[in-house]
Parts: sequence; C-alpha cells; structure tokens
Amino acid sequence: MSDIVFTSPEDMHYNCIAWAAEDVTRFWWPLGGYWPPEVERELTIETFIKAYGLLGYEPCSSDEKEQGFQKIAIFARPDDKKPTHAARQLDNGRWTSKLGPSYDIEHDLHTLTADIPALGPLYGDVVGILRRRIS
Repeated sequence: MSDIVFTSPEDMHYNCIAWAAEDVTRFWWPLGGYWPPEVERELTIETFIKAYGLLGYEPCSSDEKEQGFQKIAIFARPDDKKPTHAARQLDNGRWTSKLGPSYDIEHDLHTLTADIPALGPLYGDVVGILRRRIS
C-alpha cells in the first residue's frame, strides 16, 4: 500500500459511503446509520447504486478520469457480493476513501483490492463505477 497518502486525521462521524457522497456529517449504512429514505435498507450493490443515484450518479463502464464527470467506485467481497466500501475520484484521477472510522486517504483505485497478508482482500473488488456530470 505504498501509494496511499493520508489526507485527514481520524474522524468517527462519517464513513467511506458518506465520504464518497461528500457528506462528513453522518455515517451512511443501510443497516443502521443514515440511509436515504427513498432507498430500501438492504445491503446490496443495487441499493448503493440507488442511493448514489439520488445524488445524480449513474452506472458507467470505465474508471478512467473523464472531463466533466465525477466518479464513485463501489467495492464488494467476491464471496457474497455485499458492498464493503466506496471511493470517490479526485480531479487528479486518483481516488479518495475513508477507512472506516479512521483516516481519509488518497490512493490508486485498485490499491484497496490487494490482498493484505493475514487479512486477505481488504475491501474485495470494484463491482461498480458510477458517474455524475459536474460543472
């Protein structure tokens, strides 16, 4: 994980799902915590897509930086396909994440899919990329 840059102190008020949504005021999670009332409280990739869809995001096929768009990546473990993490793309093409109740970091997208000795894959695989137009 040598490409990780820590960008904030620890903060337990929000998590990676909220950070990807640019909300640092609350902890987003469908099974406890804040969740948009219009979206089912289910731990599925589809409900995460719906939640971010309320912010203007829609599925896309590439994690490459696109001028005029902001992107979010959704991660899930390969065994059960339940979402575990989300990251938001920065203007420089790298990604930013919140590590649970810990730090915000800047990283390459697939850094967080790597196996960690004795732990296995930290967050699983990228299972969806979403984008929204920005001005």
